[in-house]
Amino acid sequence: MKKETNRLAENFSGVSLCLFALPAMVMMVFQGLYTIVDTVFVARFVNTDALSAINIITPVLSLTVGLGTMLAAGGNAVISRNMGEGKGQLAKENFTLIFLSSAAAGTVLAAVIFTGMEETLFFLGAKGALYPYARDYLGVLLFFLPAYMLQTIFANLFVTAGHPGLGTILSVGSGILNIVFDYVFIVICRMGISGAALGTGFGVTFTVLGGLVFFRPEKMRRKIRIGEKGQKNRAIRLVNGERTLFFCRTPFRIEVLAESCLNGSSEMVGQLAAAVTTLLFNLSMLRLAGKDGVAAITIMNYLQFLFHGLYIGFSMGTAPVIGYHYGALVSEKKGSASAISECLNKKRLYRIIGLCMRFVLAASAGVFLLSFLGSEMLAGLFAGDSGPVYLLTAGGMKIFSFSFLFSGLNIFISAMFTALSNGKVSAFLSFFRTFVFLTAAILILPCFLGIAGVWLAAPAAEFLAFLLAMPAICSVWRGKI
Repeated sequence: MKKETNRLAENFSGVSLCLFALPAMVMMVFQGLYTIVDTVFVARFVNTDALSAINIITPVLSLTVGLGTMLAAGGNAVISRNMGEGKGQLAKENFTLIFLSSAAAGTVLAAVIFTGMEETLFFLGAKGALYPYARDYLGVLLFFLPAYMLQTIFANLFVTAGHPGLGTILSVGSGILNIVFDYVFIVICRMGISGAALGTGFGVTFTVLGGLVFFRPEKMRRKIRIGEKGQKNRAIRLVNGERTLFFCRTPFRIEVLAESCLNGSSEMVGQLAAAVTTLLFNLSMLRLAGKDGVAAITIMNYLQFLFHGLYIGFSMGTAPVIGYHYGALVSEKKGSASAISECLNKKRLYRIIGLCMRFVLAASAGVFLLSFLGSEMLAGLFAGDSGPVYLLTAGGMKIFSFSFLFSGLNIFISAMFTALSNGKVSAFLSFFRTFVFLTAAILILPCFLGIAGVWLAAPAAEFLAFLLAMPAICSVWRGKI
């Protein structure tokens, strides 16, 4: 593979970088949208107890997605660096290793949770009226846990493979299928919360099947014969287009998995912390406002997932670009490149990071205004325009929305250090942001401010995390990458 043919090697401008990251942003935002539609179906056609039960088992999904994101983001840093160094075959082998490891990990995790499902649900707080809903939802979703992990792997690596648009197409198709299946299973078949789990699982599986077809081994690709008329179909051209990554034979490299886990540890920390803090949010709201409080914080969690999808998608779309140029810089330092060439490569890397920071700042302002000014409208989508759940959600979002001023920068900064193969700094920042600061805020602020303290916990944690990240950002601009 020649560097010149790789889309990651382009000399991006602000517009071209945003266009390159756009498919990943659309993919993540669309995932948030159809997750919200899923929630609306449950809230409107089942009941708010079922909605609360979905939030209660969220830590299980957080753990699953966390493992997948750790291997995806950490492996992505390794693979894109390999490509930047001109080691195309090594990148394909490491990609295959990451995929197989994720599939195995998802299967093992599902088996472990299945054997202790009752104890797990009780630990998460699924008691009384909420227990049967949580049991039915998790019981179905466990069969799709490996697919959840593989979806995360493919979502990240479609971008690295130079085909971010294909990931978006599959995500949109997955979302449409999820919505259709929700309507069929919940409204027509009256399967309740089990139908919601089936709709979600089938939607996720669609993306995985698309990824398996696209990344199929080169030998299988050559055997597929498509007629001249079929070649004109855009979907077929995408599946059979030029690929920089595909499955191949690979040796087991423990050092690659270890580096991937270390590089992606910040993403894993973030998801594990989300599991813990979701539990703490639920318990705090249950104590202060009962089941209505849990339903309100559930709505807020889904809206946060939607808005954070914009930042996560942009970080996902730009991380391979950062990783590629970092790999090229490392390769020049190791080789005999001139000082001028090395300086130009470093300048290009810094320029890309600067463009990313400016975009995230602008997006943060927009998301804050949307969530603050549109709090009543957004709350009404889930809980009508009256009632205790609506009042709690609409009032709480006015406070919670301030977290979006800082969360975008915090998400990108952590992803940036992962792309720069500096997993230690990324994990450190992520651990304090998603666990230490947020946990402390949830435990302390409600003692003094009541329910308002619960809503204020996220803005306080994001602001403190932003202050903590500033020295690390300054070190990057001083050239200490």
